[in-house]
Amino acid sequence: MSTSVLTAVAWPYTNGPRHIGHVSGIGVPSDVFARYHRMVGNKVLMVSGSDEHGTPIQVQAEKEGVTPRELVDRYHRVIAEDMQGLGVSYDLYTRTTSGNHYGVVQQIFLALYRNGYIVPKTTTGAVSPSTGRTLPDRYIEGTCPICGADGARGDQCDNCGNQLDAADLRNPISRVNAETPEFVETEHLFLDLPAFTDSLGKWLSTRTGWRSNVLNFTRNLVEDMRPRPITRDLDWGVPIPLEGWDAQSMKRLYVWFDAVIGYFSASVEWARRSGDPDAWKAWWNDPEAQRVYFMGKDNITFHAQIWPALLMGHNGQGDRAGTPGPYGELNLPSEIASSEFLTMSGSKFSTSRGTVIYVRDFLREFGPDTLRYFISAAGPETQDVDFTWDEFVRRINFELANEWGNLVNRAVSMAAKNVGAVPTPRAPEPADEELKASARAAFDVVGEHLQHSRFRAATQEAMRVVGAANKYLSEQEPWKRKDDPDRRDTILHTALQVVSDANTLLTPFLPHAAQKVHELLGGTGVWAKQPELREVADLDVADRQYPIVTGDYSVEQASWQSRPIEVGRPLSKPTPLFTKLDPELAETGPEWAPIQD
Repeated sequence: MSTSVLTAVAWPYTNGPRHIGHVSGIGVPSDVFARYHRMVGNKVLMVSGSDEHGTPIQVQAEKEGVTPRELVDRYHRVIAEDMQGLGVSYDLYTRTTSGNHYGVVQQIFLALYRNGYIVPKTTTGAVSPSTGRTLPDRYIEGTCPICGADGARGDQCDNCGNQLDAADLRNPISRVNAETPEFVETEHLFLDLPAFTDSLGKWLSTRTGWRSNVLNFTRNLVEDMRPRPITRDLDWGVPIPLEGWDAQSMKRLYVWFDAVIGYFSASVEWARRSGDPDAWKAWWNDPEAQRVYFMGKDNITFHAQIWPALLMGHNGQGDRAGTPGPYGELNLPSEIASSEFLTMSGSKFSTSRGTVIYVRDFLREFGPDTLRYFISAAGPETQDVDFTWDEFVRRINFELANEWGNLVNRAVSMAAKNVGAVPTPRAPEPADEELKASARAAFDVVGEHLQHSRFRAATQEAMRVVGAANKYLSEQEPWKRKDDPDRRDTILHTALQVVSDANTLLTPFLPHAAQKVHELLGGTGVWAKQPELREVADLDVADRQYPIVTGDYSVEQASWQSRPIEVGRPLSKPTPLFTKLDPELAETGPEWAPIQD
């Protein structure tokens, strides 16, 4: 029976191009997950978009001498192009500056307000002395007043996990210009998080199947919850839909509030664009739907605490109860698949520090599947992983080129040379049946891993099949069977069948190569559908257009099963599936990202 599976992917921030550290936690794992579920036959809705509001956008726009709108228009396109190039099969990759997003955010806000979960409060806000601009909590750093750790942010200390107020930091400084901020009184609207203490705590206690890094972090979330401001003194953001507040040009809903609502607003936009405005309900109102969120570990609090609280507030399910908002009872997350950090020389990828490898540069030189494979096989799934060019070269050369690419080349080349087509098996022997049975059994093993977002283990099992097939060919030596064509053809048929099975197992990880292998085996049509970049008109704002990433993935032939390879299907001499990298790259890195001494 088909299940509705929401694949909700963290929204990249649009103040510059994204690096490979970003897609290691969101783009690649979420796409592997979504592609697998489509192959199983589930109804997948994969959504995300560009996160475009907040002070950092204004700061970057000033640096580049453009308006915030011009900045996000440029970088939204760059990021959308990169995601499409990487093969991330979004049903919709959109943006938070769309008219649809504004409308949905305001409706969620009003539902929370009516249910009593948003309250006004006079508070102390941080202001830059030189510009007079409000500084967001995350742009203030200092010493944590609770554990004494340096580098604590104004909203949270990553060392002890406690929520903080920027004014409580010791020795606070602005990350924008290293100034000491001034703190002034101002009135803002707050999400009353303490009003979710019991309801959120009970819900979190049921989340037993989450990754250990998420579970460990969430244990302390409800012990010290405080009201959290959802508005800021700035003019770049979603307008506040309340009388008296809507007329204030320098007060807006702040970025963290509107960004998490993007998962839902993108689903609504997708439904509207599909021709069925209610289509989103299959993933958001049906309690049987599966809802999996992909992000880096620095976003856990927003997805395990803030977003569930917003959904509860809309639904009237917080400690104060209430009535469901205009969208009915919206589903809370089923699972949070949070990854650790991909680092470089022990440091978190950082554009400002120069430790950065941009996705666009990587795709241009090495193509999408090499990056997809590295992240799947060696990425920061449960612990921080240091990216090195040495490890990248080793993985690509010895695993993709020598193992998988060599298997495809050997099997197809020998069959094309000796038969010209997929051979007919004559009298299979135990070794042949054992290999085919092992490949068929791998579908359950790999599938179980992918259902639980265990991408490393899934990749290892798929590559085990590849290794077994290479060993089989070396032992059976079909090239020495000229005097026994029946045995030769049986061996080659067995090898091609396992190549076909291994290609299916690897399709979620290597969709571009999978299409090529499908064609090398004589297949026609679309095996693994790639996303499209489309220019669309805003649904609610006249004369505004923007690019989205989308696609009709129902046309692809890939399905999660072993399918008998068709005897007699014509074959021709293959071209290499993967090109081996120059070993010197492991010592120097490319010119655009050289290894630093």
